[in-house]
Amino acid sequence: MSSQFPFISVILSTVFLGGLVVMALPERNHRAIKWAAGISSFIAMVFSCAAFLCFDRSQGGFQFMEKMLWLPQLGITYQVGVDGIGISMVLLTGIIIFTGVLISSHEFLPAGLLGGVGRPKEYFALLLFLVTGVFGVFVSLDLFFLFLFYELAVLPMYLLIGIWGTGKKEYSAMKLTLYLLLGSAFILVGILVMYFASGLRTFDWIALSNYSFDKNIQVILFPLIFVGFGILAGLWPFHTWSPDGHASAPSAVSMLHAGVLMKLGAFGIIRVALQLLPYGAKVWCPFFAFLTVVNIVYGALVAMSQKDLKYVVAYSSVSHMGIVLFGICSLNLIGLDGAVFQMFSHGVMTGLFFALVGCIYGRTHTRILAEMGGLAKLTPFLAVAFTIGGLASLGLPGTSGFIAEFLVLVGAFRSYPLLTIVAATGVVITAIYVLRVLQKIFLSQLGVQFSSAHSGEKAPSAGHAGHSIVVSDAVLAEKIPLSILIFFLILLGVWPAILTDVINPAVAAVVIKIGGMF
Repeated sequence: MSSQFPFISVILSTVFLGGLVVMALPERNHRAIKWAAGISSFIAMVFSCAAFLCFDRSQGGFQFMEKMLWLPQLGITYQVGVDGIGISMVLLTGIIIFTGVLISSHEFLPAGLLGGVGRPKEYFALLLFLVTGVFGVFVSLDLFFLFLFYELAVLPMYLLIGIWGTGKKEYSAMKLTLYLLLGSAFILVGILVMYFASGLRTFDWIALSNYSFDKNIQVILFPLIFVGFGILAGLWPFHTWSPDGHASAPSAVSMLHAGVLMKLGAFGIIRVALQLLPYGAKVWCPFFAFLTVVNIVYGALVAMSQKDLKYVVAYSSVSHMGIVLFGICSLNLIGLDGAVFQMFSHGVMTGLFFALVGCIYGRTHTRILAEMGGLAKLTPFLAVAFTIGGLASLGLPGTSGFIAEFLVLVGAFRSYPLLTIVAATGVVITAIYVLRVLQKIFLSQLGVQFSSAHSGEKAPSAGHAGHSIVVSDAVLAEKIPLSILIFFLILLGVWPAILTDVINPAVAAVVIKIGGMF
């Protein structure tokens, strides 16, 4: 397929039509619903991979562009295209949605985590509509459509957590929604000010990127846009929706949420704040760099003190997204390269973690670390998968996490040497809690409640919520998505040029636009 092939519209329409097909299927035909969701997400992943492979690395710039007038009176155009940053995020989204649908399909079995809740039709339709919005943000070159897709990605999350979540699901869903809508309000105000202040009366991102906004306007708008998108990226102190939301969401929703939805925030900062308001970035980034270091260290410290496995992963995400934002604030080529690499790496890694948490909870019916132990004897595949994810999280060489964190810290050191030293302590703390969790769940003495539960057999005792404990290793429906995620973690660790060759020209264009702060 050539670069003339309309990859972007095909990907967008595949997942959106997939959601409509799911909505049209009979409520009781669970098998057909799962197949429809699985096929549409698989096609989206295939075309995402094809687009990534067809992206011309020698050219750089925006490719696969499509343009169609939509509401010319207001300067609104359906204009899409991807540079190296956008195509990397499209690939990430394709991977996460397919693996998430596979995990969800298994959890909707009668004995699965979502089997008791039911309503797979609405669940998969919302999931596909949500991911349509995610794809849309990463490819939009019109600020109106970018905001439209942003809202489409955010709003279904309330229902997905409120209906299929666990624990304080209504509270978590409402808290998440209010926080993200607050961020949306900031973004909308910023976009409207740019629309009127430019005098161009257009939402065309390319036209606005060629316009030089007044410096005073940039200084006012930059923090508004940064915080607006930063809320979704888990920026401290606006991160508090994130742990509760992740902990209450079902596995696939957590995968999508932490894997790609939080990346929308970081992507929006690069695409809108940095590229349209470069002077504002120079003025404000040293301040925001301080906040992101708080993200890194605070998130790691709180993760270390958690007793609930899902909260450990959730606060770990806050810390790792701090690394992304810290790299962005470095405003230099290496740091921004590292930030985008970390966006991809963390998306895959946290997708793997949340899928594994769902697998473990589905077997033990507990997420409390003190109630687990020695599961490696009963679940060797899950133990190996968790270990690989953990090693990537603490930045072990040979995994994608090492490349991403190394690039960010090297780039950031050139801009903020003292802050980088403080940020590096977060990496050390991450190693402590990751190894502690690994030892507690898989390598310690086998828990009494699991001691008589051999693979595929029920233990005599009952787990939480009255469910019988069945501790068996991963089945094929779980091994496939987990293996895909592990594959990318290792592939990018041993061959990072696959990604850096694509993102580097796009990042260089951002740095040139800013004028290179350091």
